[in-house]
Amino acid sequence: MDYLPLFFNLRQQPVLLIGGGEVGLRKARLLIKAGAQVELVALSVHPDLKTLIQEQQGQIHYAEYADTYLEGKKLVIAATDDQPLNERVYQACQARGIPVNVVDQPALCSFIFPAIVDRSPLVIAISSAGKAPVLARLLRAKLESWIPTRYSDLGQLAGRFREAVKARFGSINQRRYFWEKVFSGPIAERVFNGQMPEAERLLQAELEAAEGSSAGVGEVYLVGAGPGDPELLTFKALRLMQQADVVLYDRLVSAEVLELCRRDAELIYVGKKRDHHHLPQPDINQLLVEKARAGHRVLRLKGGDPFVFGRGGEELEELKAAGVPFQVVPGITSANACSAYAGIPLTHRHYAQSVKLITGQLKNRTSELNFAEMRAPNQTLVFYMGLHTLELIVAGLREAGKPASTLIALISKGSTPEQKVLVGTLETIVAQQAEAQIEAPALIIVGEVVSLHHQLAWFNNPAPTIAVQGPLSQAAPKLHSTSA
Repeated sequence: MDYLPLFFNLRQQPVLLIGGGEVGLRKARLLIKAGAQVELVALSVHPDLKTLIQEQQGQIHYAEYADTYLEGKKLVIAATDDQPLNERVYQACQARGIPVNVVDQPALCSFIFPAIVDRSPLVIAISSAGKAPVLARLLRAKLESWIPTRYSDLGQLAGRFREAVKARFGSINQRRYFWEKVFSGPIAERVFNGQMPEAERLLQAELEAAEGSSAGVGEVYLVGAGPGDPELLTFKALRLMQQADVVLYDRLVSAEVLELCRRDAELIYVGKKRDHHHLPQPDINQLLVEKARAGHRVLRLKGGDPFVFGRGGEELEELKAAGVPFQVVPGITSANACSAYAGIPLTHRHYAQSVKLITGQLKNRTSELNFAEMRAPNQTLVFYMGLHTLELIVAGLREAGKPASTLIALISKGSTPEQKVLVGTLETIVAQQAEAQIEAPALIIVGEVVSLHHQLAWFNNPAPTIAVQGPLSQAAPKLHSTSA
């Protein structure tokens, strides 16, 4: 994060604007809209800017800039094309500890102006840290169309009832639940339809009927976080991530996905990796029950899909026995995401008509895999958590009759910018991995569909680099092209 987003309260605060052209006019409009007392210094002033300042009882100095104009100012904006003057203003403000913005010169700014979506009291600020202001404005345009102007009325309504709700409910969680019900139910719909008196009446009735004495039992959301790319989350997953008070997350949840959880939620790491469990599974189960019984909405965030080698079933059994309500949101499992991002379809009419999802790490950490079922042709085998048992898996497949020439791919950190793919055969892959040291988490795909990697990964590569080694690495991609 290049800048920390902050909102200044400039109401009735003195602000200095240097420069009287059209750029200064745009900045003055924003400042005055925020309630600032604008003082302008310029040798000449745009007629519209002059009128604006005069209407707001501001001051205009038709003079050269001098550092004395900085006295008592809370904020300074330099909107001139005079580079020496801009640098002088910046240095003078820095010496006095006054926030300063030199328009279109990020190096001379202690703060920058974002693109703004104004639904006061709801205000959304969008910044590109000065690197791509046009992109920020395009995003603002999208938000302007997505967020109805009536959100301003909804915010004003909430402001009028804020103290009454605070007095009614003793805990933060109770107040949060109440407001979320208001903002997502019939009261908000009345506001959006312009029926403000009816919305206010309903809100008053809801407040009077509410019981604020007990938090009651909360709820658990068992949510699949997918393989790492935050854009692969479902809409429902994102909504519940924003609602949860407590988040229990595992090792495979990416930092980018975790960042989308509610900022003030309690984050509890319960990750596991081979031979090291930060919190044993029974303790995780019990913690879910305890947090829910305390009245919290608990998000159990799991990498991939919670029901595909994620032990989600065990957790739900515990919740069911304890009488705790829950919701389950599937996630995109690693087999789907990693294969797609690596350009390896799990099924293909010419290569594979079935798929097996197999765990490479069983409960007792010994191999109980039925390799005889895996020797059939025309199927794709996908091994989860099998990197540390790669040699055992390869040996088992070969002993069961799989040809040594069978293609195999290791996909490390699939769907993320760190994705790497190692391609080989059952005969070569162990030696290749010993040299390449592909890192966990990794997925293993076995089958003839791996031969499509070089053709399809060129079109679907999310990472800046993919490391590919093995018998396919010298093959030229066979691509079909079309022309308009």
